Amino acid sequence: MRVISGLARGRKLRSLEGDHTRPTTDRVKESVFNIVMPYVRSAKALDLFAGSGALGIEALSRGAESCTFVENSRAAVEVIQKNLEDTRLGVKATVRMQDALVFLENTEPGYDLIFLDPPYDGGFYQPVLDAVARRGLLAEEGVLVLEKRAEAVLELPEAVTILKERKYGKTAIVVLAIRKEETI
Repeated sequence: MRVISGLARGRKLRSLEGDHTRPTTDRVKESVFNIVMPYVRSAKALDLFAGSGALGIEALSRGAESCTFVENSRAAVEVIQKNLEDTRLGVKATVRMQDALVFLENTEPGYDLIFLDPPYDGGFYQPVLDAVARRGLLAEEGVLVLEKRAEAVLELPEAVTILKERKYGKTAIVVLAIRKEETI
């Protein structure tokens, strides 16, 4: 696993030992950034369920202004911090060891780019999308990039619009726009 483009191009990234995380392959990561590149420059990014931090680090390398990495595993947080140090991108990063849903309930709105790559069978997609829509966390022109099993069907909140969906073998990438839900 490596940084594909930008300031840290070619730098190898560490990953966690074992099968607790599922790193995004370089092929899928490159495809994701081909789709979302217009949203990356000067973006305020959020990498939820960050694992090794590969998606957020790629965004920083390609010109994102900042990235917040949220991960609840101490071992993963240590890997993210080492990867940020190795890539020299740590000055533009914040790493939070916290449950993603708790973080979403307490963070300020205004993210231009959100990466969502949770454990496939963890039941996180719906609650995260609901929280992002309810709290208006995505900037008006921002996008959320979701990685899922290709065959998985998601029930999307009414506030969510699919902009693009691509399949890469057993993996699918879905790019979403999410408007803030109106309360009555």
